[in-house]
Amino acid sequence: MSAGGAFGGNRGARPVPPEKGVFPLDHLHECDLAKKEYIACLKSSGYQSEKCRHLSKKYLECRMERNLMAKQDLSELGFLKDRGTATSEESTSGGQPNPSPAKKTITS
Repeated sequence: MSAGGAFGGNRGARPVPPEKGVFPLDHLHECDLAKKEYIACLKSSGYQSEKCRHLSKKYLECRMERNLMAKQDLSELGFLKDRGTATSEESTSGGQPNPSPAKKTITS
């Protein structure tokens, strides 16, 4: 019989949490309002998350303020500092979606 756990794992090893993706649950429901607003927005927009990014940002800020996740610059999470809801496409053109490039014609 092996010295490992029921599923072959080593019971003596301490688990190491991943850098991102896992954070404490909101047991005290400190950010429930922001979460519920975001979920309601998703439902009303047909689950088009782009339309609810401002609420996603609000929820993440709430979690960071209450130490429910590591504090991180929102620009690292895909939010611009000035508008906070722009996509990467908008960030390259001053907040507006990139227009289609104009066709160049060569005249002789």
